[in-house]
This record gives sequence, structure tokens and C-alpha cells, in this order.
Amino acid sequence: MKKHLFSLSVFIAAVSMVHADEPIQLSLVPDIAIFPRTETIQGFSLGVWSENPQTSFTVGVINGSKGDSSGLTAGIVNYGENYQGVQWALVNVYSGNVLGWQASTMNMVGGDFQGFQSGIVNLGHQEVTGVQLGLFNYAEKLHGIQLGVVNIADNNPWFTEAPNKLATGFPVLNWSF
Repeated sequence: MKKHLFSLSVFIAAVSMVHADEPIQLSLVPDIAIFPRTETIQGFSLGVWSENPQTSFTVGVINGSKGDSSGLTAGIVNYGENYQGVQWALVNVYSGNVLGWQASTMNMVGGDFQGFQSGIVNLGHQEVTGVQLGLFNYAEKLHGIQLGVVNIADNNPWFTEAPNKLATGFPVLNWSF
């Protein structure tokens, strides 16, 4: 009986090690890396191009994240699905929801965005809750403030709901509360 319990314990430990989150990732491209792109990285990721689900500090040229990820990501291009945290890059492109701070020349979120976007171009294709600071700011549905040269909030009617909503498009400052 003890032999079977020991074998079962070793098997459970081995299986849990195979499915454990990894503390570090080094990658040249997603398929040439320490761990495959399906493994979640919890800790630090450094690469030319990486593409893992993550809860980590990620530095690289191209930083991709699959599924729900979080942390701080810095690179030339950051992309992914859902993200919580800080993203610094020349370009940030996320297809899902983002919560946090995006700083780049272009920030684009396909889902809902909550937080602070600072860049030359800030695009929120669904609901933006927070602040957009840039030359061109767009939100399909804005709940917050836009500061920039061109500010567009599709859910704002033209001056008919002031002071809660300013306008569909307005230079310098636009809002919707």
C-alpha cells in the first residue's frame, strides 16, 4: 500500500510540475524559446519576440500575450487579447479588454478599456472609461475625458446633453459622464 501511495505522490508531483507556471522565459521567436507559447510565464520574460500568457515583467522587441495576461510590458510592439497592467511601446494593439495604462505612439483596444491611454493616437473600439490623452482620441462609448487635437466620442450627441456630455467630436477637450 505504501508503495502505491508513494507512486501516486510522485505521479501527482510530476503532473503538477508539467502544468506549473514558469518563472522565466527567454525567446527568439515564439517557437524558439525555453517554454512553448502555451505556458503561462509568472516572473520575467525577455525576448526578441515572445507570445505567452503572462503575469510578469516582459521586455522585448515584440511582446505578445495570449488569453488573460497582466503585468508590465515594454517593447517596440505589444499585442494580445485581454491585459491588466502597464504597456509601454511604440504600438499597443489588444483585441480584447484592457485595464491599466497604455503609453505609446498608437494605442488600440478592440474591447473595453479602463484606465489611462497616452499616445499620439488612442483608439477604443468599444467602451472607454477613463482618460485619453493624445493628438487623436476615439471612443465608441466614452465615460471619461479626452484631451487632444481631435477628440471623438460616438455616444455623445452634439451639445444636447451638456454638461454631462459635450459633443460627438470636439478639439482640445471632450467628455462624457
